[in-house]
Amino acid sequence: MALALGLPAMAQSPIKIGFVSTFSGPQAAIGEDMRRSAELAKEHLGGKMGGKPFEIVYEDDTFKPDVGKQKSEKLVQQDKVNFVTGYIWSNVLLASLKTVTDEGDTILVSANAGPSQIAGELCNKNFFSTSWNNDQTPMAMGEYLQKKGVKSLYLMAPNYAAGKDMMAGVKRTFKGEIKGEDYTKWPDQLDFSAELAKIRAAKPEGIFIFYPGAHGVQFLTQYAASGLKGQVPLYQVFSIDAITLPQQKDLALGILGAQEWVNDLPNDANKKYVADFKKKHGTYPSFYGAQSYDAIMLIASAAEALKGDLSNKDKVRAEMKKANFKSVRGDFKFGNNNFPIENFYIQDTVKDAAGMLTLKTVATAVTAAVDPYASKCPMK
Repeated sequence: MALALGLPAMAQSPIKIGFVSTFSGPQAAIGEDMRRSAELAKEHLGGKMGGKPFEIVYEDDTFKPDVGKQKSEKLVQQDKVNFVTGYIWSNVLLASLKTVTDEGDTILVSANAGPSQIAGELCNKNFFSTSWNNDQTPMAMGEYLQKKGVKSLYLMAPNYAAGKDMMAGVKRTFKGEIKGEDYTKWPDQLDFSAELAKIRAAKPEGIFIFYPGAHGVQFLTQYAASGLKGQVPLYQVFSIDAITLPQQKDLALGILGAQEWVNDLPNDANKKYVADFKKKHGTYPSFYGAQSYDAIMLIASAAEALKGDLSNKDKVRAEMKKANFKSVRGDFKFGNNNFPIENFYIQDTVKDAAGMLTLKTVATAVTAAVDPYASKCPMK
């Protein structure tokens, strides 16, 4: 009788999703954009997946790998979440991966970070991405610059896992001369005057950077102040977005970037997401937010297919792999390593009809791109 009486309560026990991101310090705006988009996805789903209510438990990694690992452990061991998502930073994700996927046997959906190790030899049946492998976005930019006829570049990125992947990515496809490359201290260095002086002396045809969040704001400010803005074109990945534009202002105009999602992609899911986000928050969402929205929708697609029964992990993984949901980037499918096979676009900063700075698609750089590490992943 006790068991029978308990069944209705068990049937309605909520699906729990852990969400690890940065909600304090100088990069907190990124985490907040991700949270807003996850909450919008929850609203669009009516707060339910597969007929069950669901809740999202947010944890702040404070921009530190050891803290991110501790918070991931808490979500898996104490909160008993069904999924973990979020993760802005590659070093935080790498520190947390085994805790979630191996020790906890819990599915992790990265909504941003995509280190090369996880795409290749460390690929994992419990790991899925709704973003990209780190190398892919700079590869798209390198390919575009190659086609554009740029003969030489100077490269800059922070000295951590993602920065190294970004440098490797652009060098995979750009075959011109590399006039110089600098890895700057992460996350402490916000003064780039020494590197900008080296760029001036090297006289490249272009500069390629990867500086997310507050670091991107600082770089653009100093790039303009140095006088290089009118002399050497700047090309970037992850350094200009809806979060940084209010600080970068007109300094961002005319600076091209690469990304797998832009707010003007013309599919119905994206139109609804962007319109509802703008209505709710008075600003455009960023790619961090779009990827977080997709992460929740991907999880929901598996829960819906299984009518809320997540007890069989093999079935859950199989449904996740199908990616049967309406992505804000249009068609969505996974490669063998559970990273998306997707298009990459070139974007420019423009002003919309109301005078608000935003990003606009100006070209398709790569179609149906497969990351360069998929062949090293033993999964089929």
